Amino acid sequence: MTTTETSDAVQQTDWYGPDVATFGDRLVAARDAAGMTQSQFSRRLGVKKSTVVAWEEDLSEPRANKLQMMAGLLSVSIGWLLTGQGEGVEALDEGGDPDLQAVLNEVRDIKAKLKQSEDQMARLEKRLRKMLLAQQLPAA
Repeated sequence: MTTTETSDAVQQTDWYGPDVATFGDRLVAARDAAGMTQSQFSRRLGVKKSTVVAWEEDLSEPRANKLQMMAGLLSVSIGWLLTGQGEGVEALDEGGDPDLQAVLNEVRDIKAKLKQSEDQMARLEKRLRKMLLAQQLPAA
């Protein structure tokens, strides 16, 4: 990809859209924009800091009632938190530096691939458990 192509791709990127950012990415951006630390945010939501960390790292997802509280505290829509669509945080101006954009794109690509690998691993582990259980059952 040439510098011009990279620059054009960057200008068209929705940094908080579903193809680029995760729920956790958008939560971090909104919390930062609201000027809250993880500890402050967790206290206001009535959850442990470790819960907020898990949400931000996409290790777990909040229940609907917490999602609604989050959106209110962070002044964003629930839809934006979930999908990147709707009222949310403006993407940071990254200055159009092609090298910076390339690194950001690579990081996001790796995160997406990691998520896919985690999902695949979970499916394989589930399949393996079923196979092992089937072998342990006595023949009828």
